[in-house]
Amino acid sequence: MYHPGGTIEAAVSEISKNSYVLPAIQREFVWRPEQIERLFDSLMQGYPFGAFLFWKVLPDTATDFQFYDFVRDYHEFKGAHCPKIELQKGLGVTAVLDGQQRLTALNIGLRGSMRLKIKGKHKKNPEAYPVRYLYLNLLHDGNETENGVLHEFRFLEPKTVEADDDKLWFKVGNILDFNEQEDIGDFVEDYNLDKEQRKTARRALNRLYAVIRKDQTVAYYEESSQELNRVLNIFIRLNSGGTILSYSDLLLSIAVAQWTDLDAREEIHSLVDTLNEIGAGFNFSHDFVLKAGLMLSDIASVGFKVDNFSKKNMATLQDNWPDIRSALTRTVQLAASFGLFGSNLRAESSLLPIAYYMFQIGSPDGFEIKGKFKTDREAMKDWLFRSLLKPSGIWGSGLDTLLTALREVMKKTESEGFPRDELTSVMHRRGKQLSFSEDELYELLDMKYGDKRVFLLLSMLFPHVDLNNQFHVDHVFPASRFTTRKLSKAGFSEEDQDTMQEWVNTIANLQLLEGQLNKEKNAALPLDWLEANFENSGSRRNYCELHSLGDVPEDLSGFLDYVQERYDRLYTKLANKLG
Repeated sequence: MYHPGGTIEAAVSEISKNSYVLPAIQREFVWRPEQIERLFDSLMQGYPFGAFLFWKVLPDTATDFQFYDFVRDYHEFKGAHCPKIELQKGLGVTAVLDGQQRLTALNIGLRGSMRLKIKGKHKKNPEAYPVRYLYLNLLHDGNETENGVLHEFRFLEPKTVEADDDKLWFKVGNILDFNEQEDIGDFVEDYNLDKEQRKTARRALNRLYAVIRKDQTVAYYEESSQELNRVLNIFIRLNSGGTILSYSDLLLSIAVAQWTDLDAREEIHSLVDTLNEIGAGFNFSHDFVLKAGLMLSDIASVGFKVDNFSKKNMATLQDNWPDIRSALTRTVQLAASFGLFGSNLRAESSLLPIAYYMFQIGSPDGFEIKGKFKTDREAMKDWLFRSLLKPSGIWGSGLDTLLTALREVMKKTESEGFPRDELTSVMHRRGKQLSFSEDELYELLDMKYGDKRVFLLLSMLFPHVDLNNQFHVDHVFPASRFTTRKLSKAGFSEEDQDTMQEWVNTIANLQLLEGQLNKEKNAALPLDWLEANFENSGSRRNYCELHSLGDVPEDLSGFLDYVQERYDRLYTKLANKLG
């Protein structure tokens, strides 16, 4: 049934009273601040707002489902998830099937705030997320920008607003505090403005008041069926054509709707958050957890297909969930002990066969540190790093069929321990060899600083490094000494300068160095640093042997000969490891 509409103020009020809620099948809020700003500008310009689709949930039905509140105070690290609502018995609600992003944007703009990470600050630093509110510049000249924007809406920190003497920023949520529209005139008079500025400010505030509190823009269709399957089908039909809502989002919605004993949405998001906080931090999404659930539960294939998310399969996934959670947590802890983190884990799916093995053996405590699991750990690391180092990319095309095939061989293998050889054989038959040709070895050694594979390669070349500590990729000869100006001043020819700058960021001039030592080393020449940090020639020689540094020259004059010699040593070492 179609309803012609109500005001934005009324809709936001319904949200505040938990009369408008989100069903568990809804996704997270994904809009950025500029999208919210653009929405408010569009409303001020009178552009069509679009109709919503609501689901009228009767009191007897409401208690059968899990519902969520709209995000109000968005926090990029801590508050991106919609909070759960516990409904009082006997109360019905209106669940939003289409329009969640728009309504959440209005809720944040009028009642809440946004906290987004400041670039350059660590994501776990509380000061990296200053609170920002939506403001409207009442003195904006009204000239249209290239993007068709007429009104200046911005998410700003209060201190920024106070320090801005050139603009009159009005906190958008305060429009709800006016008793009546006539109060706007008195509000504007409180500011020291000239006649034209007062006129501009009153015009902007009157328009904002009308848009939020008077215009009947919130039109909606209402679905009254209490059948979950019908509601789910409506939701999928509405969203499957969108570009922001991915297919895996829809499948997650199905999983959420079909779990009966656990809250799938909360469990999956909680696990994702837990995994991403392990070690130096990862970037897993619910896609990774969903695919892991399919693989570890032995569901026919690991592909994101509707048939795989049947009621029977989702019941199996729910039953296995505690063990799946343990296996994934233990696997990511192991990956972190290998020195992996979000920036150097090229393919998250590469961890799934290891997770399946963990699932098979019960995810034993201390797997990543106990001596009795050392052989397994070494086999896993060798297999995993080979697959991640391959220039051609193992975990790309044909991923689902590869994972399914690897799972099958792991189910059938009778050998004890991690079945590295069996997995390698299956991959070889599918054209995904884990051995390296001579050209591929040279290609690895020619990698530049910044390539995600550099850390992996160095950790394979130098397995003595304890990656449970934080290690950095360090330039043996500091890169800061290789600028054209400094090399010219040191008397190097243009030809030598070009060659030196080609070599400085290659593996031949890189090593793994503990984080604190790397900071202390800074721009020191390697021989100076060695003499300052190792008391005698024996300890210095031992360090150089461990890191294949060889005879380190005193200054840059010996750099080219040095890196060529180290390059040859590293090739021999790499060929023995990977050839």
